[in-house]
Parts: sequence; structure tokens; C-alpha cells
Amino acid sequence: MTPAIATVRADCAADQAGTITFDLTAPAPAPASVLLLRRRGAAGKRPGGTVRIPLSGSGPGRLRAVLPAATELSEGRWDAYVEEPGSETARTVEPGLRDLRALVDRSPDTGAVSVSARVPYPTADGRLALRCWVRAPHAEAGAVVVGRAGMTVEGVLYGVAVGEGAVVEARLPGDRERVHRFPLTPADGPSGAFACTVPFGPPAEGPVDGAQLWQLWLVPAAGTAGVRISRILDDVWSRGKSFVYPARAAAPGVLATPCYTADNDLCLRLEPGPAVR
Repeated sequence: MTPAIATVRADCAADQAGTITFDLTAPAPAPASVLLLRRRGAAGKRPGGTVRIPLSGSGPGRLRAVLPAATELSEGRWDAYVEEPGSETARTVEPGLRDLRALVDRSPDTGAVSVSARVPYPTADGRLALRCWVRAPHAEAGAVVVGRAGMTVEGVLYGVAVGEGAVVEARLPGDRERVHRFPLTPADGPSGAFACTVPFGPPAEGPVDGAQLWQLWLVPAAGTAGVRISRILDDVWSRGKSFVYPARAAAPGVLATPCYTADNDLCLRLEPGPAVR
């Protein structure tokens, strides 16, 4: 019987620039081992699906790997392993302590061409992974206020300026004809700050026979490409179940609820339901 491969535990710390430090504890890997980051769905299929970071001693029974902010990681979920010389099987890395305080309320330069974010997190089956976003440009959602007839969204636009004809679009995936546009207005705050009210009524005018997830896109100016509205600049790797908003009646027998996806994209969910206030 092949002996079980011991797992390794890693504490993580992030700084505001995006550098992440991994401190591995016993059982210590062999010398010349590396921390292997493998993007789900990409390993072995295309370049850029794996990143190897050297491990060096940081104390008795501990090794350290540093992922600099400048290291390019494409958007997705990256699983962590330890790769040892001469071994055909990488060792699983379990999550330890995660110090992510520096990621809270990040405010990158709004003139930057792209915005990236990386958040270490524990997977559902107890492994360490890294959620990465790379957006160019990017619309960062801030406060979401739910009213009786609509939702007001505030945020900051990165990498592109708001111009004439700027709107927020509610799009129903799979149906190009069902798109609703609402005016975008500048807001108080940093450069690129915006606000928009999305009424629940227009998306609910069509048939709502089952759950619908309307995507929210910011179009910076007339004739330009839309930018997905998301919230990625903090320490939350998945907002789908942790950010919950109240439901409102959008039309007779139709409920509307702002929500985030598991990938932190802001949406409006419509579904059949009883009348609510």
C-alpha cells in the first residue's frame, strides 16, 4: 500500500500592495522544495497555468514563500501545493492563519490601466487556495442600498473615465433583447466615483417563470464596451452567501433581490414569489 502523503499547513499574510507571504509549518518539506500554485482548469493545457515559488528557511521547522505583487497571475482560482524534488505527487497545503487586514478597503490609483486582487482562502474540502481577479478596466461596487422600488449602487471606476452617455445596463444572459439602461451620475469621493439607481420594475416587465440573474454592467460612455460591476478590493473571496440583501416586490408575483455571485459580481435576482413590502 502506498503511504499517505502528509499535508503541509501554511499561514498567510497579505500587504496592501498585493504581496502574499506563505509560512509553512511541520512536517517540513524537503530542501529545494517549491510552493506550487496551479490554476484550476488550466494546468497542462496552456502556458501560465502554474507558478512555482522557492521555499526558504524562516525558522525552526518553518519554510517561507513570498508571492510578489508584480508576479502575473491570471484571473481564477489557484490551488496551493508543495512540490518536492524527485516526488511525482505534490503535497496538499492546508490553510492556517490568514492575516488579510491590509486588504480591507483597498484604494488603488483610479488611473491605473488594470486592477488586480488576490485573496487566500480555505476551500470547501479544507485546502488552501488563492482567488485572483484581473480587471482592465474595473468598476468597484461600494454601498448597495435597497429601496422599495429599486437599488442604489455607489462605486469607483478604475482605468477609464466616465464620459457622455454613461449608463448602467442590466443584462439578462442568453437574451440579447432584454437589456435595460439607467443613467450614471458622478458621486462625491475619489476620482471615478459614481452612483446609479436601478429600478426593479423594468427587468420584471418580461416573463419571470423561474429565477433570473441579471448582470449589472457600467458603460463609461456611449458606444464603449461595458465593465462588469463587482466588488473585489477587500478580503472577501466569495460574497455569494455572506452579503445578503432584502427582497422587494418588483411586479405582481415577482421578487427582486440584489445579490453577489460566488465570484463577487453584482447582480439583480428576479424570481416568482409572493408579494412582499
